[in-house]
Amino acid sequence: MFDGPLLEQPRVKERILRSTIVHLANIEIGTMEKTGHNDGGQIERYLATVHLKRGQPYCAAFISWVFSKAGLPKPRSGWSPDMFPPSRISKLALPANLLGIYFPEYGRIAHVGLIAGTKDDWVISVEGNTNVNGSRNGGGVYRKWRQIRTIYKIADWVSERRGGP
Repeated sequence: MFDGPLLEQPRVKERILRSTIVHLANIEIGTMEKTGHNDGGQIERYLATVHLKRGQPYCAAFISWVFSKAGLPKPRSGWSPDMFPPSRISKLALPANLLGIYFPEYGRIAHVGLIAGTKDDWVISVEGNTNVNGSRNGGGVYRKWRQIRTIYKIADWVSERRGGP
């Protein structure tokens, strides 16, 4: 019986897709706002992916842009809480999964980033609309290190078992 490789194929495709998504996000590290007001050519391209105008927060738009460039139709939203519907919640900090940061002053997830990897009790992420201090409304696209305990939710938009590609 020759069914082993067929059973493994979706896992290989998923790993390649996750790697592609992380690569596309990594390329954007260092993209900076033009005037510090959620603006500039590339920032406005992120915003356009979700039909938002210059000046709007773009952490979720950045995620939507990355997934779009990877050829995926979803997620597509400029609203960070939309990135965490119950059907997409995961406990796994896999590359290309999304991390949600809860802000008590808003009573909701108010920032989203893309998981690039993990090391010990840390998640390494790529995040739009942040800065070196970790602001949710920052100055560009950065690589961040976040302690796992600071992450409120994780969402998986890639795995087939979660309704992905």
